[in-house]
Amino acid sequence: MSYIGSKPANKPVVASDLDPTVITGQTALAVAPADTDEFLISDAGVLKRLDASLIGGDNTPAFEGYSTNGQTPADSTETKVELDGESFDTDSAFDTSNYRFTVPSGKGGKYYVYGNIAVDAQDDNDVVHAYIRIKKNGNTDLLDSYYNFSGNYPRDVAILVHGTVTLAAGDYIELYGYLNDADGSGRDFKGATGTRLATLMGGYKLIGV
Repeated sequence: MSYIGSKPANKPVVASDLDPTVITGQTALAVAPADTDEFLISDAGVLKRLDASLIGGDNTPAFEGYSTNGQTPADSTETKVELDGESFDTDSAFDTSNYRFTVPSGKGGKYYVYGNIAVDAQDDNDVVHAYIRIKKNGNTDLLDSYYNFSGNYPRDVAILVHGTVTLAAGDYIELYGYLNDADGSGRDFKGATGTRLATLMGGYKLIGV
């Protein structure tokens, strides 16, 4: 084997052998590291390769969909909420035509999700029962919150649900609501008023769990 200059010494590479240009001379990464990007670290004196996914990142996918104009559900009937607007959607995974978030490929895991519905009896204090529910794949109840007013009927009430769920790639979640109106008329899931959102669902993937 031939060499340019001196033949390398047969000894371990030490700190003084490294020049900063080993790093500074490389092309800079202009975006956050991908989950599969790798680092070289010393683990108690032992060199190991580390995937970027293990040391942080963004809580993405993240999304929030909301109702723009509201809707009129049937009385005492579980109804899918029409979330036809978006506040944000990092992975283009929320669909405003079928009102659902679908977990992208490779993005399964634990998610924090939340939902809110502003129910309104409109013409009187007639809200008897109301509930909110987040469902997976159209038929699995993940989270719900139930209100029973036992004769002390309000006209308007905001019902909230939130929690941590486990979702696999391809799973989708949707928001459902239920409103029992005492006289069976004037029901409403409220829509947005300017920048104020009344009925919505959102969530984000948790890191490191």
